[in-house]
Amino acid sequence: MLPIILGIVAVIVVVVLILGFSRPSTFRVERSITVNVPAEMVYALLTDFRRSEAWSPWEKKDLNMKKTFSGPATGLGSTFEWEGNQNVGHGRQEIVEAVPCSKVTTRLNFYKPFKGENMAEFLFEPTNGGTLVHWVMYGPLNFIVRVLCFNMDKMIGKDFEEGLASIKVHLEK
Repeated sequence: MLPIILGIVAVIVVVVLILGFSRPSTFRVERSITVNVPAEMVYALLTDFRRSEAWSPWEKKDLNMKKTFSGPATGLGSTFEWEGNQNVGHGRQEIVEAVPCSKVTTRLNFYKPFKGENMAEFLFEPTNGGTLVHWVMYGPLNFIVRVLCFNMDKMIGKDFEEGLASIKVHLEK
C-alpha cells in the first residue's frame, strides 16, 4: 500500500512542477478606448489620484476604502495607498514616470490579499478629434500563481474595460 501512496504523491508533485514551469513567468493585460477629448484632459485626470473616484472600478467595490495620499498632489512622485475589503485589498501606487500628454507609469505594490509588485501604464495617442488611451499592466507571476493557473487577463481585464469606459463618460460630459 505504501508504494501506491508514494507513487500517487510522486505523480502529484510532477504535475505541480509541470504546471508551474510550463506557464509564463510574466503577464501583460491591455485594454484601450478612444476618448473624444484632448490628451491634456486625460493626462490631468490620470496623474491626480484624488480624482480616481470618478473612474476607478475598484472605488465602486469598497465605498468605505481607507485612502491615503502623499507626495506631490499630481504627477511624478504622487502616491496613493488604500486599504479595503476583500475586493480591493491593501496596496500602494506611485507615479514613477509622467510624460505630459503621452504616458503615465505607476508602480503598484500589493500587500493583501497577495503580495506583489507590478507596473501599470496609461499611454496616449492622438486621434482624429480625441485620444486613444491604452491601459497596460504587467509584472511577474510567482510559481504558486502559475500552478493555480490564474489568468490575469480574465481577472482584471473587465475592470480595465469598466475603468476606461468611466474615464470616457467622465471626460466627455
